[in-house]
Amino acid sequence: MNTLNSSSAIVANNIREDLKQSANRATTWSENQIEKKNAFKGPRFENTDIEAQPQPKAAIELIAEEPIRMVEGRRARCDGGGGALGHPAVWINLDRPGNHACGYCGIRFEQKPHHHHH
Repeated sequence: MNTLNSSSAIVANNIREDLKQSANRATTWSENQIEKKNAFKGPRFENTDIEAQPQPKAAIELIAEEPIRMVEGRRARCDGGGGALGHPAVWINLDRPGNHACGYCGIRFEQKPHHHHH
């Protein structure tokens, strides 16, 4: 038995047990997502330096930090910021109370309170 390899695998697995799903989120956010601590197991990742891997932040948390866009009128238009980085333009109905997220990018919109004059 090669003790060097087995001990380094143990160290590697201990490191992986501590992995958060992303730099800004501890857990998964999708039913079919594999937890990072389970995804980085097995011979393929034995010598992988986790610290050297890309550590992108979870978009689900970043979009939650975006302020809700308050909109005049009953609908909002969203194109994700436009240009090559955007998405196809969509109209979002704001008739129901509360905020409404864009199906493409998750930015939330809400109708500004309005006062009816009699």
